[in-house]
Amino acid sequence: MKIENRFLKYISFPTQSNPYATTSPSTDNQKEFAQFLIEEMRILGLCDVEMSEFGVVYGKIPSNNHHQGDVIGLIAHMDTSPDASGEHIHPQIIRHYDGQDITLQPDMLLSPREFPDLNKVVGHDIITTDGTTLLGGDDKAGIAIIMSMAEYMYKHPEFKHNDIMVAFTPDEEVGRGTEHFNLDLFPVDYAYTIDGGDINAFHFENFNAYQVLVEITGKSVHPGSGKNKLVNSQEVAMMFHQMLPSQQKPEYTEGYEGFHHLTHMQGNCEKTRLEYIVRNHDYMQLKHQLNDFSRIQAYINSFYGYEAVHLTTHEQYLNMKDIIKDHPHIIEQVEVAMRDVGLQPEIIPIRGGTDGARLSFLGIPCPNLGTGGFYCHGPYEFVSITMMKKGVELLLRLIRNNVYAKEDMPF
Repeated sequence: MKIENRFLKYISFPTQSNPYATTSPSTDNQKEFAQFLIEEMRILGLCDVEMSEFGVVYGKIPSNNHHQGDVIGLIAHMDTSPDASGEHIHPQIIRHYDGQDITLQPDMLLSPREFPDLNKVVGHDIITTDGTTLLGGDDKAGIAIIMSMAEYMYKHPEFKHNDIMVAFTPDEEVGRGTEHFNLDLFPVDYAYTIDGGDINAFHFENFNAYQVLVEITGKSVHPGSGKNKLVNSQEVAMMFHQMLPSQQKPEYTEGYEGFHHLTHMQGNCEKTRLEYIVRNHDYMQLKHQLNDFSRIQAYINSFYGYEAVHLTTHEQYLNMKDIIKDHPHIIEQVEVAMRDVGLQPEIIPIRGGTDGARLSFLGIPCPNLGTGGFYCHGPYEFVSITMMKKGVELLLRLIRNNVYAKEDMPF
């Protein structure tokens, strides 16, 4: 099957995760997609294929090489972001993209002036949305790459390899992708998540990540008699938000610069709730950011004379670099494989996180490889079919390099 057809089939499954659900997975649609993948995996010769009660899919491409070489794991996630609709996706394929503006809706353009990564895919075949939904390349492009790799191995038994473990996780987009990951069903020396952007980029450091919940309690009094009595929790919420450092918002940061981001707010006069994510590659700087929240809380509570503001902080994931630095060969072999297939390796810090961050701290060093997807989580998302094909080639080379000395490699 062509990788583009496989990808188009995958994105026809609506698999948005739900950050407020208490079930695992957070949405039933993810299990429906998982069942489809299980059937395909079995057709392609994977063994020990199963879905756990929590919606994690596991499988193995069994060794045909007397178990020479490392056992490598490959991971991608099945859910799409709740930030934009993932239902009734209407993709459009553009062959040999010419670098010009792309019309999504009549009044909506995907333009290289606003989205400069389009300049990286001039001459490529690309897939975009129609401007009404996200596309789902994050991370169904990663799944398509892994499954297309598995299909190649199935059709080419002469391709020698050790055991290759495969896992597809739910709820990565809401920070729960590895919450119920069974390490016993994934016996690997190390792994790679296939979940990113430019195919030339790979990542072994990511944000340290916390969530901060700000719960504000006001004093609701009829506004006609509210003088010196009424405390509107919504006004307090706006005060709180305005006191955070404005230059630490994500729209003003890049590279290694950390940020805080207001992801949700809801309230009335009596109660208001603000939800933030706080990110920084440097753990000590992140602690300073969290301290800003605490200082503002103390100031406002002192100003009003009661506990108007209550904070709850929750660690989401930590920087995998602290683990990966002790396993340099995992990075070196990616650089070698990339150059072997004509890519230009770029080591770039992730301004986000992947399942690999948590898995690294659970004992599976797990850097991240790109997929050819760009501007995910919204209607301007697109993927490069050309880069996805190169992603398959990269995985095959990475696996083959693990078995053969370079001079003995048969392809």
